[in-house]
Amino acid sequence: MKKMNDFLIPFIGLKLGKHQFEYQVGNTFFNTFEYEDFNSSDINVEVSFEKKSTMLELLFKHSGTVNVACDVTGEDFDMPVDGNLKLVVNFGDEFNNDNEEMLILPHGEHQIDVSQYIYEMIVLSVPLRRVHRGVLDGSLKSAALDKLNEISVTEINTDSEPEAQEIDPRWDKLKQLLKD
Repeated sequence: MKKMNDFLIPFIGLKLGKHQFEYQVGNTFFNTFEYEDFNSSDINVEVSFEKKSTMLELLFKHSGTVNVACDVTGEDFDMPVDGNLKLVVNFGDEFNNDNEEMLILPHGEHQIDVSQYIYEMIVLSVPLRRVHRGVLDGSLKSAALDKLNEISVTEINTDSEPEAQEIDPRWDKLKQLLKD
């Protein structure tokens, strides 16, 4: 993955206090990460950046839509996505991003790349099972749903008397072993 200059925040020249950054994310953003699960995407990302004397606090929020294939019907639809992520940035001797809520940058660093955090926040906000809203409420008409309804089991026939079914005599021999 290459660095994207649009997502670099140079914090060294910023005054102490809160700053706002806004990004519009589309498929070109996800192509740089080689992520191809979305047919198209239109997501607005807001980053609230607070610079303090010894650390930085970032609050990411996103909302928008991604076009994905339905897991039930295979048809493409626009799925709404939204979410947020909080990140605390401290300074230390060496770079460390082992903790997902805290980033340690080396002393002397003058900018932070937020593209990886935006990518992870958006991808993790999409559910694993992607079902078209019309499938859930019954308003979607498609050939795949018609076929699924045609082959689905609607009722199970059971006799009212369980003894009406013939029992294999081998089971009786096995039941006798339990009694002995």
